[in-house]
Amino acid sequence: MTTADGTPLKVALARATRRSKIRAFLLVAPLLVFILITFIFPIIHMLMNSVDSPEVQEAIPATVAELQKWDGTGLPGEAVYAALAKELGDRSRRAEIGRMSKRLNYETAGFRSLLNATGRKIGGAKAPFKEAFIAIDKDWGNPDTWKVIKNAAPAITISYYLNALDRTTDPDGNIVQQPEYKQIYVTLFLRTIYVSIGVTVFCILLAYPISYMLATLPTKYSNLLLILVLLPFWTSLLVRTTSWIVLLQTQGVINDLLVWTGLIDTENRITMIYNMTGSLIAMTHILLPFMVLPLYSVMKTISPNYMRAARSLGANPLVAFVRIYMPQTVPGIGAGSILVFILAIGYYITPALVGGQDGQLISNLIAYHMKQSLNWSLAAALGSILLAGVLAMYWLYDRLVGIDNMKLG
Repeated sequence: MTTADGTPLKVALARATRRSKIRAFLLVAPLLVFILITFIFPIIHMLMNSVDSPEVQEAIPATVAELQKWDGTGLPGEAVYAALAKELGDRSRRAEIGRMSKRLNYETAGFRSLLNATGRKIGGAKAPFKEAFIAIDKDWGNPDTWKVIKNAAPAITISYYLNALDRTTDPDGNIVQQPEYKQIYVTLFLRTIYVSIGVTVFCILLAYPISYMLATLPTKYSNLLLILVLLPFWTSLLVRTTSWIVLLQTQGVINDLLVWTGLIDTENRITMIYNMTGSLIAMTHILLPFMVLPLYSVMKTISPNYMRAARSLGANPLVAFVRIYMPQTVPGIGAGSILVFILAIGYYITPALVGGQDGQLISNLIAYHMKQSLNWSLAAALGSILLAGVLAMYWLYDRLVGIDNMKLG
């Protein structure tokens, strides 16, 4: 068969299909570009920044080259000291030396002061440079000082990931635990997971009856209640969080009501703010609509005839609800749970305002390194680990839901 112009029908259909695909691609191209610029590229940059460590190579390339010849036993040769003296005394390298000092200070506290003091004094020194360096500071006579420089010299490093897991490398390159007073990140990761799971569970417990009521009430009442559920989206997150500060503080509304009703004494007011309790309450309230909406969308599709059939077969209301109705709401519970969990695991503003020291999450440390310590590579490593955890949770959810759907099929 052919078309009116003599083109074979099969060829004409292929061309039409190709044109429709091109039109469809052109329609979604702006969205793809937007996602690439605002989502994919920043993630790639974060992953690269978490392992990027060019500071030492850029600041003292000649010294690094000489250090590669050192076997790590005893002190390095005079050539290493001479190269470092020349590069520290080069005024055109001040910016690079400053970045290197900051980088090495992450590995060993006090390295910045050592390099700054040495850079000021080494300019007028003459050979032999080894004695000159040791005269300026005895740390230059310690092989561990040079091992730190050599270990930090590669342009690609995993030290930021080790730091994010409360690990580090000793001067010999072995992976060891950080000192106890520096072991904070694993604790915060675990706390973040516990809080996210807790918020998810509380949201399920609170959202299930709300969603059931929305799904079973007449439309004119359920629409009104649905507006109340959506109302928090029209209010600033900062306003909602600060409102909880007013409600939960020791002299706040909730404690005043408890004292007024006689449930507690004035001297025994409950501390519900600037701790984990405050973070859990505020985050549960803010994230509750994200659990209600998926549950409601699933419950609305469940026909009431299932419950009637179960009752007609002799099941009491509780058994019918648990064995017939609840299993059909599992997809809504799963979708709401993964949504709430992912949002909670990266929460920053609410724990920062109401959590205090005990309610801080890993996102607060990421913000600290981005804004105050300016250790962006460590912040990138922490963010990458958090991203990997979220992807793992989503993969697990997808696997479990996929398996359940196969069983239902």
